Amino acid sequence: MLRQYELVDRVLDYDPAADEALLNRAYVFSVNAHGTQKRASGDPYFSHPIEVAGILTELHLDDETIATAILHDTVEDTVATPQEIDRLFGSNVARLVDGVTKLSKIEAQTDTERAAENLRKFLLAMSDDIRVLLVKLADRLHNMRTLHFIAKPEKRRRIARETMDIYAPLAERIGMYEFMKEMQTLAFAQLEPEAYESITRRLDQLKQGGGDRIAKIASGLTLLLRRAGLDAEVSGREKHPYSIWRKMQERHISFEQLSDVMAFRVVVPSVEECYRTLGVIHGRWPMVPGRFKDYVSTPKRNGYRSLHTSVIHSDNARIEVQIRTPEMHAEAEFGLAAHWAYKEGKPRADPVGNGRHSWIADLVEILDTAASPEELLEHTRMAMYADRIFAFTPKGELIQLPKGATPIDFAYAVHTDLGDQTVGAKVNGRVVPLRTPIENGDQVQILRSKGQEPQPGWLTFAITGKALAAIRRHLRGKEREESVRLGRKLYDDIVARLPASLAHDALPHTLQRLKLADEAALMIAIARRTLPDAAVMEALMPGSTGADVAHALAPQSSAISIKGLTPGVAYDLATCCHPVPGDRIVGLRRPDAGIEVHTIDCKLLGDLAERTDSETDWIDIAWGDKIAGAVARVQVEVKNQPGALGLLATVIGAHKANIINLRLDSRDTSVHTNVIDVEVHDLHQLMRLIAALRAADVVNAVERV
Repeated sequence: MLRQYELVDRVLDYDPAADEALLNRAYVFSVNAHGTQKRASGDPYFSHPIEVAGILTELHLDDETIATAILHDTVEDTVATPQEIDRLFGSNVARLVDGVTKLSKIEAQTDTERAAENLRKFLLAMSDDIRVLLVKLADRLHNMRTLHFIAKPEKRRRIARETMDIYAPLAERIGMYEFMKEMQTLAFAQLEPEAYESITRRLDQLKQGGGDRIAKIASGLTLLLRRAGLDAEVSGREKHPYSIWRKMQERHISFEQLSDVMAFRVVVPSVEECYRTLGVIHGRWPMVPGRFKDYVSTPKRNGYRSLHTSVIHSDNARIEVQIRTPEMHAEAEFGLAAHWAYKEGKPRADPVGNGRHSWIADLVEILDTAASPEELLEHTRMAMYADRIFAFTPKGELIQLPKGATPIDFAYAVHTDLGDQTVGAKVNGRVVPLRTPIENGDQVQILRSKGQEPQPGWLTFAITGKALAAIRRHLRGKEREESVRLGRKLYDDIVARLPASLAHDALPHTLQRLKLADEAALMIAIARRTLPDAAVMEALMPGSTGADVAHALAPQSSAISIKGLTPGVAYDLATCCHPVPGDRIVGLRRPDAGIEVHTIDCKLLGDLAERTDSETDWIDIAWGDKIAGAVARVQVEVKNQPGALGLLATVIGAHKANIINLRLDSRDTSVHTNVIDVEVHDLHQLMRLIAALRAADVVNAVERV
């Protein structure tokens, strides 16, 4: 662990003007606050924040960031308060510590909704001040370095999975490749221990078998470039195990078939010499087709610049070569952190809002429009993971998109209004369908019309989170408008059934009784059948149905999802055939009414099919994933003897079904016929229940109605 003076000296070495007193106060406060707390390794807990601060000194970050790293766990894990941090260390440090504290809550989440909410906090804190993310990445890196001390394998795997899914992609997105590689390697060792052991063992064998092959190739490259008059610094290494494993998975090849496991970095003084170096290397060894990438003229979205090429070296060995200037190398090593580093005692801050890191602003826009936790997680992971391509506007502006993006994604990347109004696209001057994938280097022109609006079909081929979020937001608004219109028609029908005319101020009182915000909310609730008609009638005119509002509001429909319906469209399970999950079903849409769900063999369907004047539309639907309880109707002939109904209830209860209604249909001296409505989970449960009833001694016959 770094001693107090060692940590302070590190900061003063690159920033002599740093606030030494601030760092000393933070060190002492953290040590005292954490007291006798221990880590899983047995080390004092305060060693962790000190080591995190040490990692950040390697990036030459400012004194406020270092102080934040020292204090980042005090509010969460000790009795220290945000107010105390503010008073002792200033508002900036307090704000950063609060941001890191929020980010820490993303950890140890398994429930999707809670994880999404914490990811939301994560992104908002990150967008406010990117230094929050730098501290969090250093915190996660040190935790990964000590992960092997945690005893429970499940906890180690959970932390490793979080690191692989969220933190490593974030490090990559802000250009901190060394952080990303180390995180991926440490996480890979926990998630795929056998693959990790196999690859590291083979890399060791490669080193032993070929001697110091990497040093020999690097020496040869240096000599070649020197003869061409180029002053180059050449270094080489094996690719890290996770990178090798991912290539094996993507290409479906074995380790022996993977030829480019060695990578070399060439640093030259200027951009011109980067291209000269490339020419010299390609002149000496054949280039591997399709493996050249020019990130100098078209940088990655995180600002990364370099020339990448692969050549076939001696013995048919493929090697990857990255060519860059010292400035590009600093960017590649430290990424966005390099823009917070001190140069001649002055910070070079890089605001999030600039174009190079506009993906963060895109993520914030997505979290403002995501309708569900799943949607938020889907879009943010997509934005962090996706490989990029480059396309151009007609004016030459560079737009970066994930692979597989279409003109719709391009349009929304330029501006949301342009995406909403898209009617067509030209790629390289040729009109193409909107679902056409854009290739690297394409010039894309979007054709627009003010009368256009987003179409539901776009969701089938748009792939960027920004485009999908905007399209879904518009469609939800349109569905809301349709629901309000439908609800208004149904509301008028409900009012017409009341026993007397409504008072002029009845509606405000109704909204108050139903605890609804406004008239639109009432109409939507009526259209979507979340409010039964009886509840609305009672709220409008108490006593009009002979029930109170609380009774009328009791759940009367199942929370069951139906595939094939637009989200939010109202539907009812038909009472003529009582469909349950597992039945083959069809939807009927009547004028000015919601959708009725019927079994495919319902008698009503046959009657409607024979009528020529029917205005009913047929809809192809199926049961969705969300299944609660559906009400089935069975007719039971029971022997007229004491205890028969009690036995029926016992059998039904034993099969986890619930009696909703029971009606005596007919009776004679020996047999009673009862019609029973039972709530069941699905068709399989209903069939088992019917079989059990038929087996009962008091039952003569059972049929589903």
